[in-house]
Parts: sequence; structure tokens; C-alpha cells
Amino acid sequence: MTGSAGSARARQAVPYSAVGIALGGRFLTTAAAGCLVTAGMAGCLRAAADPAPLPAPVAPAAPVATQWPAAAAGGACQLLDYASIEAAIKVRFDVAAASQQGKTSTCVVQHSDASRPDLTLAVTATSADAAVFRSTMVPDKAQKVSGLGKAAYRARIAGNKKQGPGVEVGWLSASKRLLVLRFTFPPGAGGGEVDAISTGLVNLAKQVDRARG
Repeated sequence: MTGSAGSARARQAVPYSAVGIALGGRFLTTAAAGCLVTAGMAGCLRAAADPAPLPAPVAPAAPVATQWPAAAAGGACQLLDYASIEAAIKVRFDVAAASQQGKTSTCVVQHSDASRPDLTLAVTATSADAAVFRSTMVPDKAQKVSGLGKAAYRARIAGNKKQGPGVEVGWLSASKRLLVLRFTFPPGAGGGEVDAISTGLVNLAKQVDRARG
């Protein structure tokens, strides 16, 4: 009995709880006030009434930066990757988002620190042939692009107060898809910048077309 009573006295309420913090893809835990009953409710109440002081918080280690590929966003983003974009147009992006509206799948890639510039790709199933594409889907003043799908164009997009000018490449693929790849500059970009990126955007469109199959 003496040993049993001594053992019971030795047991006491142990402060215990944890709060989870999501940080940079990690799940961290930090101590917080609480009580885990190990010697009956009375012991728990005594511990809660006079809790031991918590240790000073320790700053968590900085999370390691990771970057998911654009394709991880799904949808039309599966046709894009950051390295190919950078190689083609000399602009680095690091975030992507996909959406679906009706028959159109869209991907937008941006830099995590700014909404412009951005690159969008829209893919839509179509029954149009090359003749219909040229007569109804090519913007005014667009230039013909050779070696891209069944028919293709390149066009400059005027800017406004919210966004800068842009370049758009549209084409009809052999798999009956209408694809539009558009690069939009921040406000204030000049015509020389637009011209400089046009050729690279066409090359990127050809890569997307090959990836589409």
C-alpha cells in the first residue's frame, strides 16, 4: 500500500496542448496552456489554477522555398512550364492558376510579386476549319504566322489604364483546338518591348502546339 500511495502521489496533472501552425508547406507545433489528466480531475484543476510558466517561444526555422511546376495547376497549365517560357521570351514566372469555363480551359502564369506581366493560354474545342478560322477568328491588323497549326496569327493588343500593351498568338491546331497565347505587359511598356517579345511568343506557341499533339 505504501508503494502504491507513493506512486499515486507522484502522478500529477501534466500541462499539455499544442497549436498547429501551417508555415511554408510545413506543419509546426508550439506549446500552449492546457492540461492532460493523469491523477484525476482534482489534480487537473490544481494545475490549471496555478499553471507552470511557459518557456519563451523559439522562432521556427525559416521554411525552405519550393516551387511547384506550372503543370501542377492542371488544366491548360499542363502545356506550360516555367523554364520553357523563360527560354522563349526571357521572362521568369513562378506561379500558375488554371480555370475552366464551358469548353475553354485557361491557364494564367505570373510572378508571385506582381500581377503584371502575365502570360495566359486559352484552349477551346472547335469545329471550325482553317477557312473559318481565318475569316472569323483572326483580329484586324493581325499578321499571318507560318509553321503553326493549320492556321495562325500574331496580333498586338492595345494597353489601357489597368494594363500595358500585349502580344497575342492564336492558332487552330491539327487536333481541332483553338489556342490563344497572350503576353500582357505592365502599364507604361513601350512598342519596342512589344516587338521584342513577339518572336519569342511565336516560338513558345509552337512548343505548346507540339506538346498538345
